[in-house]
Amino acid sequence: MSGHSKFANIKHKKEKNDAAKGKIFTKIGKELAVAVKEGGSADPSNNSRLRDVIAKAKANNMPNDTIERNIKKASGDANAANYEHITYEGYGPNGTAIIVETLTDNRNRTATNVKNAFTKGNGNVGTPGCVSFMFDRKGQIIIDKEEYEGDADELMMQALDAGADDFAEEEDSFEVITDPDAFSDVRQALEDAGIPMASAEVTMIPQTYVELTDAKDIASIQKTLDMLDDDDDVQDVYHNWEE
Repeated sequence: MSGHSKFANIKHKKEKNDAAKGKIFTKIGKELAVAVKEGGSADPSNNSRLRDVIAKAKANNMPNDTIERNIKKASGDANAANYEHITYEGYGPNGTAIIVETLTDNRNRTATNVKNAFTKGNGNVGTPGCVSFMFDRKGQIIIDKEEYEGDADELMMQALDAGADDFAEEEDSFEVITDPDAFSDVRQALEDAGIPMASAEVTMIPQTYVELTDAKDIASIQKTLDMLDDDDDVQDVYHNWEE
């Protein structure tokens, strides 16, 4: 999920992931299967989308043999092509904007579950495009300062030379922002340089953030986000709540 403290959110997600790795791995396995089918190859060197999903899997500590098993399974699984991408947009408390990206083989089930998550959190699903204009689709790479021993200026030049749009140094991390089309090349260049990445994905970054001060509003949006995180059909959730 995107927020002001991006790296704090990633660490929070990873802590949750440690308690629910099976669910996370299932979702990434689905992405690997779709990447193989839509990219037309089970060979990462010939499938940039698959390379990116593999990088996401590794950032989530998915074992290499599990990644390879999922790719191998997808190569002979005709059902993988039946997943469809559906994006939902809506509002949480106090006008917070939420985008939900799903991969599903049952459109009705997914729509019902997503709507229920919004409703339980005192929000509502809107029409396509109702909040996405408040976000920018960007490639985002986060490097944990504890994992990176090199020079910040050198890292910045490596990222910019590879095609990144922006580089920022935060208290405990570095953030590299790219155009979505340049993301694969920049991520690959940093990987080839041996730079460890805490997160690497194309994401939706809010242009502005909404602060919630009412305890009921905070509990409500947390309810929605937790329900969406627990849904196997939901791949990613983006919001502009300033946590």
